[in-house]
Amino acid sequence: MTGAGEEQVPGAVSPGNQPPIRPAGNLLTQDVAACDGLGATAGGLVALGGWLDSAEAREMARAANRFAPELHLFDRGGRRLDEVRFHPGYHGLLGNGLEAGYAASAWEGAAAGHLAHAAMVYLFSQVEPGVCCPMTMTYAAVPALEGSPAAALWRPRLTARAYEAALKPLPAKGAATMGMAMTEKQGGSDVRANVTRAERDGAGYRLWGHKWFCSAPMSDGFLTLAQASGGLTCFLVPRILPDGSRNRIHLMRLKEKLGNRANASAEIEYHGAWAERIGEEGEGVRAIIRMVHHTRLDTAMAPAGLMRAALTEAHWWCAHRSAFQKRLIDAPLMRRVLADLSLDQEAALALGLRVARAFDGTSAEEAAFARIAVAVAKFLNNKRCVNVIYEAMECLGGMGYTDDTPLPMLYREAPLNSIWEGSGNVICLDILRTLARDRLAGEVLLAELEAVRGRFAAYDTALDGVVSEVKAGVPEADARRFAERLGDLLAASALMDSGPESLAESYVRRRLKGAGQVAGSVAGLAEDDILARWE
Repeated sequence: MTGAGEEQVPGAVSPGNQPPIRPAGNLLTQDVAACDGLGATAGGLVALGGWLDSAEAREMARAANRFAPELHLFDRGGRRLDEVRFHPGYHGLLGNGLEAGYAASAWEGAAAGHLAHAAMVYLFSQVEPGVCCPMTMTYAAVPALEGSPAAALWRPRLTARAYEAALKPLPAKGAATMGMAMTEKQGGSDVRANVTRAERDGAGYRLWGHKWFCSAPMSDGFLTLAQASGGLTCFLVPRILPDGSRNRIHLMRLKEKLGNRANASAEIEYHGAWAERIGEEGEGVRAIIRMVHHTRLDTAMAPAGLMRAALTEAHWWCAHRSAFQKRLIDAPLMRRVLADLSLDQEAALALGLRVARAFDGTSAEEAAFARIAVAVAKFLNNKRCVNVIYEAMECLGGMGYTDDTPLPMLYREAPLNSIWEGSGNVICLDILRTLARDRLAGEVLLAELEAVRGRFAAYDTALDGVVSEVKAGVPEADARRFAERLGDLLAASALMDSGPESLAESYVRRRLKGAGQVAGSVAGLAEDDILARWE
């Protein structure tokens, strides 16, 4: 038995009806749905799954969250540093992720490179989601640089299976990371409202302006948007210049965020920062959208990992905790709750992996499917994530509300992937816009849904409704309701292809026969009266 003040041995029987500490295992091999969904790709990820579930990795994660990044603006002589310093645990997790191929696997020519990348997003999100941000942007920057002169210098370093945190000129480094600084306070998602300006300086440009969000401000470079003489343009801003001096990027403050605490997000100012143009002047949105498209894959995949981590804690607790003379896991109501939550998690995983496979596709049809399906998956998976984690927290009762468990961290993280890279409304409007303008995307999406018609009557009925709406056109005010229903159909389709029949049937029964549960998905509300109370 464990005495007062003694450290409990993982897996040991604990007194006082307290579940034992969950022992180290393997996040991948113990996840039947992930192994089935990944198929042969799972084999190359087993070692990472084991390390991420080790005591070493979990201690790194706890420390990275407990000891927040610190901003150091000046050295003791008053010279600008503009540095963010992190706990070693942050660097340890980031290094292991990049060495495992988080940013590289998709670009190495393997048939399932994006699938392997998506699986790493899923696994890392279960342990420390904050370190995913710089790794995701590094991965997603590669296609944005394609065709530009900068690619020759940057691509080999962005895709190196290595991590170098030192501040050095890029030619002196074997590996590099990339951040992003797009939004400004006056425009937010409307980046065409940006006012940061770019002026020619020889072969490059100089940037002046403010960015409201700069993600991962210690990256080696940043993709950013600024107004050049030819219009809104994409630029690559290196952190360190070729002569070893610091580029004129001033960090103003770090954002105090709800979650994502291990990762730093900053407000910055450009004071004549040197930059290299990516793409043509006036084509900034076209250039940056290639990066955004790939970051959206990660924001669609991460919630499946967050939900998995929360439900792992809930299942463990309920299997080892008794109440009213029975184990919680044997109580009929608790079983129904856990089954319901687990269904949403498996659907999110199946949908995310299906989209990742489309990113790996080589045909025009798969590329078109990826364009629209990634938005649908991002919307649905993130809307389900917050409630699943909250319900998992409630399964532990008061214990689930304490930071002795990972559930508060997961709950704080849950809204992030819905807000970043296009909030819910932006994503829904993107879906409608794609259906209206991209004929092939609409055709392949409906073909995917039609391929499993005939297996469940409720699915067929829901699909008939969506097909009718696509043909008639969906009003903007109905976009959330439509996106939820489209997402549920696509998730059901993914489950029919990858999971047991009973699982797909349960999801159809749960999600396609019931009322919508996403805010904004129900029509007929007294909108004018409700909103008038806030005027």
